[in-house]
Amino acid sequence: MARNKFDVDEKLESPFSLKHLKRASVYIKKHTKTMIISLTLSALSAVCALFSPKILQYAVDHTVPNKDYKELAVLAVLMILTILISITFAWKRSRMMTMVGQSIIYDIRRDLFAHLQKLPFQYYDDRPHGKILVRIVHYVNNVSDMLSNGIINFVLEIFNVIFIAVFMFTTDVRLTFVVLAGMPVLVFVIFMIKPRQRRAWQNVSNKSSNMNAYIQECIDGAKIVQSFTREEENEKIFDRLNRACQQAQMKAVRISNLVWASVDTISVLVVSLMYMVGIAWTVPAVTFGILLAMGSYAWRFWQPILNMANLYNNFVNTIAYLERIFETMDEPVTVDDKEGAKELPEITGQVTFRDVTFSYDGHVNVLENVSFDVKPGENIALVGPTGAGKTTVVNLISRFYNINGGEVLIDGYNIADVTLHSLRAQMGIMLQDSFIFSGTIMDNIKYGRLDATDEEVRKACETVRAAEFIEEFEDGYYTEVNERGNRLSQGQKQLISFARTLLADPKILILDEATSSIDAKTEKLLQEGLQNLLKGRTSFIIAHRLSTIRHCDKIMYIANKGIAECGNHDELMAKKGEYYKLYTAQLEK
Repeated sequence: MARNKFDVDEKLESPFSLKHLKRASVYIKKHTKTMIISLTLSALSAVCALFSPKILQYAVDHTVPNKDYKELAVLAVLMILTILISITFAWKRSRMMTMVGQSIIYDIRRDLFAHLQKLPFQYYDDRPHGKILVRIVHYVNNVSDMLSNGIINFVLEIFNVIFIAVFMFTTDVRLTFVVLAGMPVLVFVIFMIKPRQRRAWQNVSNKSSNMNAYIQECIDGAKIVQSFTREEENEKIFDRLNRACQQAQMKAVRISNLVWASVDTISVLVVSLMYMVGIAWTVPAVTFGILLAMGSYAWRFWQPILNMANLYNNFVNTIAYLERIFETMDEPVTVDDKEGAKELPEITGQVTFRDVTFSYDGHVNVLENVSFDVKPGENIALVGPTGAGKTTVVNLISRFYNINGGEVLIDGYNIADVTLHSLRAQMGIMLQDSFIFSGTIMDNIKYGRLDATDEEVRKACETVRAAEFIEEFEDGYYTEVNERGNRLSQGQKQLISFARTLLADPKILILDEATSSIDAKTEKLLQEGLQNLLKGRTSFIIAHRLSTIRHCDKIMYIANKGIAECGNHDELMAKKGEYYKLYTAQLEK
């Protein structure tokens, strides 16, 4: 889909929908008590702050003319106390809401990550990983603040407008109506500019998401970039994305400044008009203290209105972000335990395909009506041209994808009827891409079996001939390796990955190009070490180097959406079919 390209915007212009907010209420409800306390503290803080102009008015109109210095000192202390109390309430509220906001971030991000762990391979194949990361980090950060502070602030600003209006009316009714006269103009200007401002900041988010996706892609492919000297071309692409981000940011800032300039101008004009009217009125007279107090209230009156306009825009943006977050959470887990799925008991390793048909996209079949039976302990090699479906076969055994037709059975159990954990826990899978996690070598090998002892780890490493190079490191098995194992050779990474797989003591072993990056000498040692391991285990081996699978019990040649040939090495060579052609072609090289 277009939205999943790094250079295409994820459109966040969605109609306002309360369903997303209702769904988000699950994360808010658990903090209801804290939020009510926080709102109360905020209201008390606001009210305390509004007493300062009243105190100032009384001091100017009564205390100072009477030269009552003792009363003036009392009023000064009282003003300081109101300010300190207001600050204390605001600080306490800020601390409470920070905790609420972080808790909401934690809960949403935990649920989002847990769901991502269950999504099928196809989801990650179709999307730039950078844009997935944006949803987990950037979008969640944005919505958490709005769901916590935003809701309280919106309610508080409504209260502030009411509180300030009440204090103004108790100070001078006539001047209050002068201040309120500017409100329709201000509201009109805000609602004329604010939609443009919201769209501008949404565009900033889109451009940032695009740039983040491209950076992620370039980091993952850094070695390929340098190998093909693509630096200059990539810099041009990044410059285009970066410039688009810069231009979007500048436009959003210009519009935001326009809002502030308009509000400030209207506020100044209204306050100035209020002063002029106040001075012009002589009967009854408007005192200097009243003018000072009303001026302070007038300036404060406009701020909540502007804040509510900002909160409204942020609120609409939050709804759009929530839609993207929930869209990810709603992404169907197509490969999951069916209702009533049972635990797969300990298996012997019999594997059966019955008329299996499979397609990745639902249109073009990779396999059609494939049937075969593998006895426990047999070693099966899968060979054939690239793209014929060799890896697909082993992926279906592990149920990384759901089949479109037929059945896959293990020990007579349909794998669609058993839990994924009980199925995959009895399999050892080593893919062509040997992924190494950041941490120690010991951590990486124990990844699939955390309760393994150090001695068991060493034994597994000796079996696959990895112990020798590991022990040459200064810290041995506790050597720290970076993400993807950058300090290790490809062959070393594969041997570590092999040890990780073997440590799990699988009943079914799947090796997908497991020795593709190991030199001939290391491969020979590895093959020697694997002989005892493979005894009593069912294994599926995909290898392009046919010399490594000569001694397998069966060799299946995958082509034309099925099994074109099947037999041991000698039988297939005697047929002089496709396997014979492939094998002799390799010998001639």
